Amino acid sequence: MLDWEKIYATRAKRMGASEIRELLKLLDQPDIISFAGGIPDPALFPNEAFQAAYNDILSGPEAGQALQYSVSEGYPRLREWIVKRMRARGIDADLGNIFITSGSQQALDYLGKLMLSPGDTALVSWPTYLGALQAFNAYEPRYDRLDLSRNVEPQAYAAAAERAGSRVKFAYLSADFANPTGESLTPMEREKLLDIADALDIAVIEDAAYRALRYEGERQKTLLAMDCERSGGIENTRTLYCGSFSKTLSPGLRVGWVCAATPIIKRLVLAKQAADLHSPTINQMAIARVAEADFEDQAEKINTVYRERRDAMLKALSDYMPAGVDWTRPEGGMFVWLTLPESMDAAALLPVSLKTAKVAFVPGNAFYADGSGRNHLRLSFSCSAPEVIDEGIRRLGAVLTEELAAVA
Repeated sequence: MLDWEKIYATRAKRMGASEIRELLKLLDQPDIISFAGGIPDPALFPNEAFQAAYNDILSGPEAGQALQYSVSEGYPRLREWIVKRMRARGIDADLGNIFITSGSQQALDYLGKLMLSPGDTALVSWPTYLGALQAFNAYEPRYDRLDLSRNVEPQAYAAAAERAGSRVKFAYLSADFANPTGESLTPMEREKLLDIADALDIAVIEDAAYRALRYEGERQKTLLAMDCERSGGIENTRTLYCGSFSKTLSPGLRVGWVCAATPIIKRLVLAKQAADLHSPTINQMAIARVAEADFEDQAEKINTVYRERRDAMLKALSDYMPAGVDWTRPEGGMFVWLTLPESMDAAALLPVSLKTAKVAFVPGNAFYADGSGRNHLRLSFSCSAPEVIDEGIRRLGAVLTEELAAVA
């Protein structure tokens, strides 16, 4: 029998199973209250709008085009809609600045492939999106902690990379309602990030997957919009904006996009031609039709529901969590981030919670490039009704209270 381990490339050793993907299997168990999967509620999908869109496409003159090979850049009508949306947010984009991907996850993979050689440094928040680490890991990078709350001089990042025989290539983060913490960057932190990128002459990858999910507070400028203002236009920017329809219209259709200067868009097109040629044309057509007709109404509908669920979770945490546990209070997104006492390990707590309370969550260490953060955990409120959230947090609070008493 072939020893496959001898055949794999060295990058394969950096690939690991997603803890979240495994936890999503718990959604099929009716007795489990799951706060694990950060996924949209399927009851809120615009099913009828998509049914009408697919019927229109397949019964009309574009049926042949919908089922045929297409251009790698993406369906022009959908890209035009995205252009208008970007321009409304202060980004002077045109069709050549928009590239369609199979979800924003594919964009992260392509950007890692294009920019990371083995040993190169990626600056990421601590914690950061697990899917980004998985996408970048295949290209064997070194990670450094991007902490905009501390007064770290840009050259400190360059010096640390140089000592490791490395070079900083980009900074990656979500400026709005980050996964896993739910936190957003302040205007000052956004400026600081761009200052760091300018000083180091690196790219900025802005993951905007949750940006449309705002429940309160003032909408902030995107990093790309700020970069356009600072640099004089999109062609002079270093920021790559990764957008997605997964959290608003449908995750299953796998449609995302990148908005950036044309040189990087051209490179991304080459990467896609080598990978899967193009994203499914019929799905792009359907997304375009539904977005044109219903996007703002759909965003308002899901925000109303998710706001209620976020509020229910924050209230339940206040009611049931023992002293010594803290949590974030996000203005949007899908997540609340808990900080437990230093003595506690959320990964060890998970099987206890599943067995005694039937409550699932994601241990925090999954979101740290170095595997630290073991006294943190992520809760998602997107798929549970308020009364279920209240019951689940009550049970989790009881587990934490008992565990804290045991180590006291």
